[in-house]
Amino acid sequence: MRRATIERKTNETDISLTLLLEGTGKRDIAVPSGFLAHMLDVFAKNAAFDLAVSAHGDMYIDDHHTVEDVGIVLGQALSEALGDKRGISRYGYFILPMDEAIATVAIDFAGRYAFRLDCTFNREKIGDLSSELVYDFWDAVAQNAKANIFIKVEYGRNDHHKAEAIWKAMGRACRMACAMDLRLSDVIPSTKGVL
Repeated sequence: MRRATIERKTNETDISLTLLLEGTGKRDIAVPSGFLAHMLDVFAKNAAFDLAVSAHGDMYIDDHHTVEDVGIVLGQALSEALGDKRGISRYGYFILPMDEAIATVAIDFAGRYAFRLDCTFNREKIGDLSSELVYDFWDAVAQNAKANIFIKVEYGRNDHHKAEAIWKAMGRACRMACAMDLRLSDVIPSTKGVL
């Protein structure tokens, strides 16, 4: 079973996260942002990963440190759970409609970092989440998972729908990329022989 438990404690945040890739979408999310909790919930459900997150942070300042650090820890957990990436599909992509919004996500667990988010939000906040932190969260995941992540939202009027489409599409893309390729179960998916 590919599993990771990561703890991160700083002067700003205290986070514990457990991730099981061979899960069924069980979630136990306790974070101080209701909207982030909702997004982590839909991510894990669509990825079919079991995810437990407990986070505390200096929300009296703002939500930046807590949201970004949860992204850091999720990225670290993905990296640890995937190990040497032997036998994984490696690449994942998904186009997800969410009412009037549509998000396209592509991911490569390449062992190298690249990130791009092409999405415009109309509001400063989505629920209690600063909309600019959608970028910072997924950038932190990409850096710490050592992955290439590309996200594009082409349509959408409602910022909640745009963000939810991103998290759901990321879940589906991660599910595809982390899946084991039974034909190549003992092979590193790279001509380099290492990722």
